This record gives sequence, C-alpha cells and structure tokens, in this order.
Amino acid sequence: MSSKKILGQLLLESKLVNEEQLEKALQVQNETGERLGRILINLGIASKDDIMRMLEVQLGVKSPVSRVELNPRFLNFLPGDIIKKYRVFPVGKDGDRLKVAMARPLDLDILDNLRSITGNEVEPVFVEKEQIENAVQEYLEVEKEQGPDDFEILNQETLQVDQPGEEAVNKTPVVQLVNSIIAGAVNESASDIHIEPRENTFKVRFRVDGVLRDYRDITISSGPAVISRVKILAHLDITEKRVPQDGRIKIKHDNREIDLRVSTMPTVFGEKAVIRILDNKSNIWSLGQLGFQGRNLHRIKEAVKSSHGMVLLTGPTGSGKTTTLYAVIKELNALEKNIVTIEDPVEYVLEKINQVQVNENTGLTFARVLRSVLRQDPDIIMVGEIRDMETAAMAVHAAVTGHLMLSTLHTTDAPGALVRLIDMGIQPYLVASSVVVVAAQRLVRKICPYCRESYWPEPGSTEYDFINSFVDEDIKLYKGPGCDYCNYTGYSGRISIQEIMPVTAAIRYCLKEKASIEEIREAALKEGMTSFLEDGVHKALQGITSVEEIMRAAR
Repeated sequence: MSSKKILGQLLLESKLVNEEQLEKALQVQNETGERLGRILINLGIASKDDIMRMLEVQLGVKSPVSRVELNPRFLNFLPGDIIKKYRVFPVGKDGDRLKVAMARPLDLDILDNLRSITGNEVEPVFVEKEQIENAVQEYLEVEKEQGPDDFEILNQETLQVDQPGEEAVNKTPVVQLVNSIIAGAVNESASDIHIEPRENTFKVRFRVDGVLRDYRDITISSGPAVISRVKILAHLDITEKRVPQDGRIKIKHDNREIDLRVSTMPTVFGEKAVIRILDNKSNIWSLGQLGFQGRNLHRIKEAVKSSHGMVLLTGPTGSGKTTTLYAVIKELNALEKNIVTIEDPVEYVLEKINQVQVNENTGLTFARVLRSVLRQDPDIIMVGEIRDMETAAMAVHAAVTGHLMLSTLHTTDAPGALVRLIDMGIQPYLVASSVVVVAAQRLVRKICPYCRESYWPEPGSTEYDFINSFVDEDIKLYKGPGCDYCNYTGYSGRISIQEIMPVTAAIRYCLKEKASIEEIREAALKEGMTSFLEDGVHKALQGITSVEEIMRAAR
C-alpha cells in the first residue's frame, strides 16, 4: 500500500495529476484492486510514458545491471516457458518479493502477468537486452542437458484414465510441472516435498537438512491440478477431497529406485500434499560418519558386540534412528550371522540381510512377523520400531533368550526409553536384564565447508554466555555466512549429537527401585554419560556445527 501512495505523491509533485484525479483513481483501485499506474492510463489521466518515468524514479531502475548471473537457486521461482516467452530472468527473492531481470522493466503488461503467475510482488531489475538473451540461452542449454524430468515413474504403466477429471490433469503442462518438482526435490537431496494451498497461491516447499525452505509458487488455478496429478500417480481417489489419503509412487532416478510416500489432507484453502522421499539404495554411512565420536563411539561399538541383549535407539521423529540402526548392522554384517530386519517401510536395501516389510492392512504386524522370525534361527534381529506392548514383550523375550535385538523408541532422551518400556507393561527386572545400552540422538545441521569462517563471540551475547557455561575461557566459534553451494543457508548436511547410556549396575538398581527419569539421568551422568549439550558443544568447538544449532536442538 505504501508503494502506491509513493507513486501518487510522485505524480502530484511532478504535476502530472491533480488531487482530484488521484482521488478518483484511488477509488477505482479500492474497487478493482488494479495497479494505480494501470488505472491512471485506462482513465486517460496520465500517459504510459508518464507512468514509466515515475516508475523509474520509484523503482530505481535507471542504472542497468551489467550481467545476469545464472543461479540455479532462483530458477525455480519462474516456470521455464515464462522465462522463454517474456525474456525475463529471476535473480533473487526476498519474502514475497521476486526480483526479475528484464530488458523492459516498466512494461506493465509483463509485470502484471508475472505477478499473476507467481503470486508474488515483482521487483523489476533493468538489464541490457543482450545480457538477458545470453542468460536465457544459457538457461535453455542447461534445460536441454538436464531434460524436463530427470527420472522415470516406474508405476506409470498402471495408470488408467478412468476417473472423472483425469484427462484434465494428465495434460502436458501439469505433468511437466509435477515432474519438475519431484526431480528438483531429488536433486536437492530433500527429504520431503510440501505442496500447500494458501489464500492466493499454492506454495511448494522442500525440507532439506531438516529445515523447510521455499522452492517455488504455483498459481491458485494450477494448484488443484498439481495435487490431482500427484494423487493419480499415488493411485489415490482424486474425487475424494474431504478426508486424508495415503499412497506411494516409485520412480527411477540415476539408476536407483526411489519410493515416494504421499499423504494428502484437507485444509482451509484446499488439499495439501506431502511427499516423503525414501532412497532405499542410498549409501549407508558408518557410525563415525553419522557423528559418533570418542567415548560415545566406543560405547556403542562395545554394546553391539554382545551375543544377546537389546540395543535401543531413541529420539523424536526424523532424528535418524533408523539410519543409525543400519550403520550398526553394517558393522555387524558377516556371512556367519543370520540377520533379519522387520521394517515399515524398508528404507535401505542391504546385501546378505533378510528384510521383511510389515503390512498392517494384511495383518502382517511387527509382533506377528517377530514371532515368525524367532523360528527362523536368527542371530541378530532389527525391529524398526517398538510401538505396542505385544512387540515390546516379544523383543524383550528375544533379547534374554540369546538374540541381539536392535530397535527404536520414540522418547526424548536415553533414560526415558527405560521408563517407556515399563509404561508399556514390561516388568522393571526384565528391562534391567534385557537392555544393554540406550542411544538417544538428535540431528543438527553441519556448517557449510565452503563458506565456514571463525569468529569470537561478543562478551555478554547469548552465544558467549552459553558456551562459557561449558568452557571457562574465550573460545573461537564457527559459522557459515552462506554461499552458492549451501543455497545461502550457511549449512550443508546434518550430523547427530547423542547421549549413550550403558545399563550399568547403578542403572539397574534405579529400575529395581522404580526411580523416576530424573533419578535415572542423574545416575547415568555419574556413570559418565555425555549429555546432548556436552556432545553438541564438543562438535561446535570443532567447527562441525554452530552454537545456534546446539541451542536450538538440545537446550
């Protein structure tokens, strides 16, 4: 609103309009919502040249930009056909304001169309025509090399156009748009895609390194077709928009198969879709690569050498528990071992391992599969998650009868896992005799290695006070100011911070006495357990992550 007021003031000061004419135009604007400059031209109050001159002053586009940088980070903000049609180029984004380089920055028709297409305010950046053409040609070359979809939908052949409306959403532009979103997410190593309806637009966001970031906007008219296309690929009912639905898509990308888990849900402004990306042939990292160091690494390795007992991984959803379990199995995998995993879903395909995927719809539950697995002469059993009393009881039984049991629980810390098993109905003496070690973990973002720099925290700052509660001296810290490599976030990749709690005699005594979580934690710390904060601070001092991340994730 303020920018329109400024334009009106400029016109008054230049005596191109009088107050009566401006008031009339503002009244029309209140009724139609059109741009003030467009209204003045339509009413014949001001000429297009007059408005363009005032916009030059208002927008500050007199000085041309010498070169347009082809930054892939910004390409997603405008569809490729719009870049080619209007010879414009996205060069930045600040909130809902999109910066677009163009040779005709005051062309009101193009600006209006770009606002309509993107749902954003458009800030034109004046660039010489030759530079725009060079950038567009470079973009076309990149597009030609990458292709419109950098993957193949493996279950495409099973799609049938037999539901009302499917012909409309199978039209090429929508297909290409959905394919480009999925390909973009896979190429950016995103874990989730969010397609969210808003009041005036559909917003596409990717979760990368645990944090949601904007990818692009979709017009309010195209959004429902995009959601319907995703639902068709996931074999969901596109006519049902009132209840949540779940499905899956399988694609092939870079010679590896990737599962996409689709979830749709009705919201105030329409259906929202979330797509979880599961790359079941990703490289399985070692425990050291996942962030286990020093005493924590030694303790987890010693625990999994046991011939029997239970090793529990705990943490909130998305904290990397299953990935750590796979790293443990990688350490244990040997020809003389019969290793069986029970998962929902199978996230990584492992050689020499017997993997079973549960299916609640057919009655193939964790407990039922585990009961069968115990008759298969296993040495090591991995249960993806202990969710109920029956599974917990069978896992404890397996652990005390000569099997090494690996599993996960949803608790916030290591001591909480033992109390959680008791709350499920397992007797404290059985918990004490079956659990060997509990490893709790959370994920923090790693500082980008390409822009990492050191600094000294200011005395009295939050960082300074936090770090000095652990280290009683001035200490050098690290941060990432941002660069092309990390999409100007300052971070690239994630690593775990952990607390590893072996179940010692002192912990077993606490369980026997039905101690609280706080009492078990106190005993564990006396036994030498490293807390989340201590492990995080250690990684921050090494320059692996930042103090801000540790404060966010562990405090």
